[in-house]
Amino acid sequence: MKNMKWMLACLLAVLMLSTAFISGCGKKEEAKPADGAKKIKVGLVFDVGGRGDKSFNDAAYAGLEKATKEFGDKIEVKYLEPASGGENREQLLRLLAQEKYDIIFGVGFIFTDAVAKVAKDFPQTKFALIDGYVPELKDSSNISCLLFKEQEGSFLTGAAAALKSKTGKVGFVGGMQIPTIEKFEIGYTAGAKFINPNIVVMSDYIGTTGEAFKDPVKGKELTLKQIKDGVDVVYHASGASGIGVIEAVASQKKLAIGVDSDQSLTATDAQRPFILTSMLKRVDTAVFNAIKSVLDNKFKGGYQEFGVKEDGVGYAENEYNKNMIGDIKGKLEEIKAKIIAGEIKVPASKKDLK
Repeated sequence: MKNMKWMLACLLAVLMLSTAFISGCGKKEEAKPADGAKKIKVGLVFDVGGRGDKSFNDAAYAGLEKATKEFGDKIEVKYLEPASGGENREQLLRLLAQEKYDIIFGVGFIFTDAVAKVAKDFPQTKFALIDGYVPELKDSSNISCLLFKEQEGSFLTGAAAALKSKTGKVGFVGGMQIPTIEKFEIGYTAGAKFINPNIVVMSDYIGTTGEAFKDPVKGKELTLKQIKDGVDVVYHASGASGIGVIEAVASQKKLAIGVDSDQSLTATDAQRPFILTSMLKRVDTAVFNAIKSVLDNKFKGGYQEFGVKEDGVGYAENEYNKNMIGDIKGKLEEIKAKIIAGEIKVPASKKDLK
């Protein structure tokens, strides 16, 4: 009888241990940062052209990369690319919101309606809209519009183009003809005419849809046309289409001005000698700062604007172009200081330009 009780006790102990083991295996703890804080989930949906456009989207990706290096295991990052026509933007934003991402970026003004709609359905999720404007936002809103004074950075590149032009003719190639891209053209024209009131500025746009940001063949065609008409410096604001602009300029041994990112860093060795500078649009800084604001629990809805004063736009200088712009840098810095001081008011519309 004693043996029977002993055997039952042993069997009961084994069963209890097995149950504890099984229950322990079934419960999976969520990975947490070293300090025990909850991970921040960061989602981003690229614009048409996607990662690898060497311009706007890549600048946003650089912000994600910087945040990953800076914050390590405190954040979890996921980025998605829309379909070729971009028709599934809202679907991708909604997918990230359903997966409970803490902050979601829409890269480009075309996301405006989709962000406004999804943000309304997911009030606990924070959204950062780059280049888009949703009206009537407040600090307490879950949407932060990250806006740039592209016209100010473009004013500097227009001045650089005029200072370097030998023919008195400079060119601009835009992607989709929309107010945001027209700000690049207007600032560039104003900057060129600030240096030389008689300079001729030729402007062309690739198209009227988002596809205009990923058509390097058309970008090259328009650039070659401008060069044939006497242009010797061409500035583009056309996303991945700018790859064709730079190809055309280099083939004709003229000068190109890149956009958004420092494009001489991603150009080929053969193209670099012909990239005068790039208009830096610090989308990377805006993305990084927005992520940091969530980590610091300081996220604000509403509107943030980045100009020359905020180091949100400017011109690129690096080991490849420093000699090319060395003789004009003093003048560019003088103009930059005047913009910051408010002595130069850069136009943002065609009405103001006139």
